[in-house]
Amino acid sequence: MKVAVVGCGAVGSYYGAMLCRDGLDVHFLLRSDYEAVRRHGVFIRSAAGDFNARPRCARTPAEIGLCDLVLVALKATANDQFSKLLPPLVGPHTAVMTLQNGLGNEEHLARLFPAGQVVGGICFVCLNRVAPGVIEHIAEGTIMLGEFGGWPEPRTQDFATMFRHAGVPSKVTDNLARSRWEKLVWNIPFNGLGVAGAQGYDALVSQPSTFNPQPTPGLCLTTDKLLGDPRWEKLVRELMLEVITAARAQGLEIPESLAERHIARTRPMGAYKASTLLDFEQGRPLELESVFLEPLRRAQRAGVATPRLAAVCAVLKQLEARRASVTAVLQ
Repeated sequence: MKVAVVGCGAVGSYYGAMLCRDGLDVHFLLRSDYEAVRRHGVFIRSAAGDFNARPRCARTPAEIGLCDLVLVALKATANDQFSKLLPPLVGPHTAVMTLQNGLGNEEHLARLFPAGQVVGGICFVCLNRVAPGVIEHIAEGTIMLGEFGGWPEPRTQDFATMFRHAGVPSKVTDNLARSRWEKLVWNIPFNGLGVAGAQGYDALVSQPSTFNPQPTPGLCLTTDKLLGDPRWEKLVRELMLEVITAARAQGLEIPESLAERHIARTRPMGAYKASTLLDFEQGRPLELESVFLEPLRRAQRAGVATPRLAAVCAVLKQLEARRASVTAVLQ
């Protein structure tokens, strides 16, 4: 199978390296890491065993050509690049699988390609890119696969088997939308509070719309800090329950017990920095739309009150506006 990886950060590099190690014909579409990966391959540092993989490297999609499977691991902030990056890779029988966080990514792909070619992949994994072509695998790694807007096709089971053969735990969901919201139950509190929490607890429980947040990366909250303080842990739970309530109002049956399961699986991660926190520290755009604002809009359309989520969104929007204005001045 010929596989292209578009978006070779931590997630794309890790799963692409796992497939490459298993013998698949894997091509990485690279920018800044091109020379490092071309010369040295991808290094995965993991408690499960370190290894080096040697994918084929390309600077342009045309160099790769049509593929059987395209893994899209770009940040959702780069979705406007789909029309430029993906068509040279996608033929009538190509599956396009998004490994991105949040809501709306499959819909974006379905505007470019037939919906039947779009597959969702939800990653439950702790990863960091620590240097060009070097990925630290901290914990987890499961991928949940589902068809966009339909029941699992035989190919979905085939992809799950492919990942499992490569050492990646993989499951198939019969409801991709429900599984997306189950992941948001984790993403929204730990990604959102990791950044917004640096503004202080009061900023999120009083009147965040009138708050003037300051970019303070050094005070961002890792997962151990969020679960090590009773006030923050309570806020984590409140956010999780808001997300679960919003999902259930849309007919997606998610049990409230999922909140406790997510918290229990997070404690062993230690001082883990969620992806939004890393983006904030490095001055990159935040994935506001897909991970925070779109879930808030869907909750509001379903008639669900989500004051904690609205507070997090308000603070993150102000921080992102400040970042964008500073970037514009520097340019």
